[in-house]
Amino acid sequence: MRFEYPRGIRFRCLRCALCCMDAVSRERRILLLEAEARRISEATSLGIGEFALEVEDESPFRYLMRKEDGRCVFLRDNLCSIYEFRPIICRFYPFKLERISGRGLRFSYTEECPGIGRGPRLRRIYFEGLLNHLEENLMKAPGNDRSQI
Repeated sequence: MRFEYPRGIRFRCLRCALCCMDAVSRERRILLLEAEARRISEATSLGIGEFALEVEDESPFRYLMRKEDGRCVFLRDNLCSIYEFRPIICRFYPFKLERISGRGLRFSYTEECPGIGRGPRLRRIYFEGLLNHLEENLMKAPGNDRSQI
């Protein structure tokens, strides 16, 4: 799959949890694929409706994570209590994936994250891993296929 990524970008998660909550300038929307919602439900023994709302017109996403006081319901003491099962949106942050007409996909990033510019330079393999994770989760949902990326 053809994709572009920010070459030479450095990133290290500082565990600040900024990505898990609303900010003054924006509302955080943590969208979930169906497979992710099911996996979180199984891991936490919560019904999907207890932590997410169904959404329409957000393909390939099917749910929106609930928040309490502008924070993800799974954020505990600034740590993710479902880190092993966290959604692709969380795995991607501070990067986001966009479709480029006729040219494939492009990763961009937000400078609001204080981890940008720190840590190791990310290589193509890092972004390939994110795409592979997305593809695996898309294929787990009935009727989904790779073309949704």
